Amino acid sequence: MKAFSSINEFSCNKKVVVTLGTFDGLHLGHQKIIHDLVKSAKDLQLESLVLTFFPHPRMVLKREQDIRLLNTLQEKKELLEKLGLDNLVVQEFNVNFSNLSARDFVKKVLVDKFNVAKVIIGYDHRFGKGGSGSIEDLKQLGVEFGFGVQEISAKEMDSVSISSTKIRRALENGQIQLANSYLGYNYFFNAKVVKGKQLGRTLGFPTANFSLSEQYKLIPKQGVYVVESIINGAKVMGMMNIGYNPTFDNHPYSIEVNYLDFNQDLYGQSLCVTILCKIREEQKFANLEELKNQLIRDEAYTRAYFTK
Repeated sequence: MKAFSSINEFSCNKKVVVTLGTFDGLHLGHQKIIHDLVKSAKDLQLESLVLTFFPHPRMVLKREQDIRLLNTLQEKKELLEKLGLDNLVVQEFNVNFSNLSARDFVKKVLVDKFNVAKVIIGYDHRFGKGGSGSIEDLKQLGVEFGFGVQEISAKEMDSVSISSTKIRRALENGQIQLANSYLGYNYFFNAKVVKGKQLGRTLGFPTANFSLSEQYKLIPKQGVYVVESIINGAKVMGMMNIGYNPTFDNHPYSIEVNYLDFNQDLYGQSLCVTILCKIREEQKFANLEELKNQLIRDEAYTRAYFTK
């Protein structure tokens, strides 16, 4: 897959089949569109192209600086490449770009820059300033400028109405398995292992403490989760705590994983943590012995999950 950091950088010696959107999460509905895009481009002997935007338009237009996204930009690139995409254009979304009218967007971007042969788009997609352009507008402009438009209907995308907002809500409520069912893959994050307070060692459960480089990445609700990571080429199971470790007073917010049957120094490494299911809520225990006994039960639950 070829990646371009702006519309102006894009170049291709063939016409393209294109779709566009933020595609946060690349959930099953998004995947339906991308699969159709890649297949259509191959059938027509053209190239497939996704136009996406960063930062998220809501960060710019609604100034929602605290919005949390399902994918970092790098994660989105990796997921799209796995789907067989030929070209990805990541356009900076700013006020000037948002002021392009629907017609100007089609003429100046899709026609003049991309040399578009066909657009594949969801039935409810809006484009142009203020979302003024509809699927019907796009079809009319296609006739005028000589490109086709394929509409993905709600029924085609899924009998269940999947949305990035629903997935965010599920993760914020700790409903990992529901979120994963919408995504079509297990939710994950990438982060670096840093030094923590090493409190887990005193209980016999040493943890890897994680620091996110992209603060806009959504992390699920506080609690204890079953996770896995690929470390040195091997799949390693673990249990993760997200929160404040309330049994230890004045403990800062942390994301930490106790990897089972694993004893290697991970400091400074960047790992992918895949979240499989929730074990329980984070809770405060009366003493360290109670906490240790609960961690033993959490470990048993984690091992049983992988055995099952």
